[in-house]
Amino acid sequence: MFSRILIANRGEIALRIIRACKELGIETVVVFSEADRDAAYLHLADDRICIGPAPSVDSYLNIPRIIAAAEMTDVQAIHPGYGFLAENAHFAEVCRSCKIEFIGPSVEVMETLGDKIRAKRLARSVDVPTAPDSDGAVETVDDAVAVAERIGYPVVLKAAAGGGGRGIRFAHNEATLRSLYRQAQSEAEAAFKDGRLYMEKCIENFRHIEVQILGDLQGNVVHLFERECSLQRRTQKVIEETPACNLDRDLREEICRSAVRIGKHVGYHNAGTVEFMLDEESHEFYFLEVNTRIQVEHPITEMVTGHDLLKWQLKLAAGEPLGVSQRDIVSSGHSIECRINAEDPAEGFRPSPGRIESFVSPGGFGVRWDSHVHQGYEIPTCYDSLIGKLIVHAGGRNEAISTMRRALDELFIYPTRTTASLCRDILNHQAFREGRYNTAFIEREML
Repeated sequence: MFSRILIANRGEIALRIIRACKELGIETVVVFSEADRDAAYLHLADDRICIGPAPSVDSYLNIPRIIAAAEMTDVQAIHPGYGFLAENAHFAEVCRSCKIEFIGPSVEVMETLGDKIRAKRLARSVDVPTAPDSDGAVETVDDAVAVAERIGYPVVLKAAAGGGGRGIRFAHNEATLRSLYRQAQSEAEAAFKDGRLYMEKCIENFRHIEVQILGDLQGNVVHLFERECSLQRRTQKVIEETPACNLDRDLREEICRSAVRIGKHVGYHNAGTVEFMLDEESHEFYFLEVNTRIQVEHPITEMVTGHDLLKWQLKLAAGEPLGVSQRDIVSSGHSIECRINAEDPAEGFRPSPGRIESFVSPGGFGVRWDSHVHQGYEIPTCYDSLIGKLIVHAGGRNEAISTMRRALDELFIYPTRTTASLCRDILNHQAFREGRYNTAFIEREML
């Protein structure tokens, strides 16, 4: 096991990693920007080092400064958290060249799965269904039109090196496709330095189902069941739950087995998430992508399985075997997570940064609040608006919904406006309570 690691991230995920390390007896070094200088969680680490000014390009995305901090503090490994450099294969390669362990999958796996075209081909090679697509990059707008005529509208353009919803455009006809092609290409180039696009049939009104996997260096891969992540606004998740509701046993098992097949075939090591689209009408599922990192919504999986995924990441990165088989992993009860962002839903989700004057966190049986904020904390303007994750666990879904509603009522953050109000409205909606929702639900029913 490692004796000392560096955390190359911030906020609640940095705090989450610090806690896991403390329980394993691992010393932590956390990097921070000038904007986070006064963050309370920094004092829970064994060492801390400022790596630059507020802009992430000068701090949390600055590879030379992070590597310098790691070498100065004599760490054995770097945990990238999620976001920032977590899925950056180049960063993982730099770590390897400096003989610092990257806590995540190998460079080769990240490169393979980070390229969406290669990832889809890999999925097909192990008999995992994929939506009809271009089977490669569409080099010109005329190529895109020809593919659309073959697979049928509507279609979706996607960045081959994409993620986070960037470089995606939907088209229902040729005119729209021609007008959006250059937009998608430019966005992909700006975001990923890679303007390649591919195209697939747009599955409308689909559900977003993802499967948590763990893999060790000995070639063992297991899943920790699925998560329902369909409640999204502009491809950004708002509420997640597990188990996915209204999913029959055979389909659930086949989706989870498909995720494991992909993981085994690619030699996946550490924690990852295999994502799928589920067509509500046909009940067919299709491979979407693999996220080669820990996810924001990992706590709900921890709540129903009893497995600490951050501890697993550390153990697996240190070369320890899984030591458990698939039949040893069971899911118990129901868990829901609400993402609490500093945004005002009533004002078009306008950001709500600034000082928190008054703060009360929720508690009670079955409630978990993962956050780094506190009374007096200054929410910065330069980073993601996520300020906390509210997670509940109960014996069944109805009980979990009731617990979450109560916990949301207890949460008090003033004068910051948050997405807690939207989460309350969703939980009170009859269709949600009946488990009848998909990725279009929020835009269609709540806004």
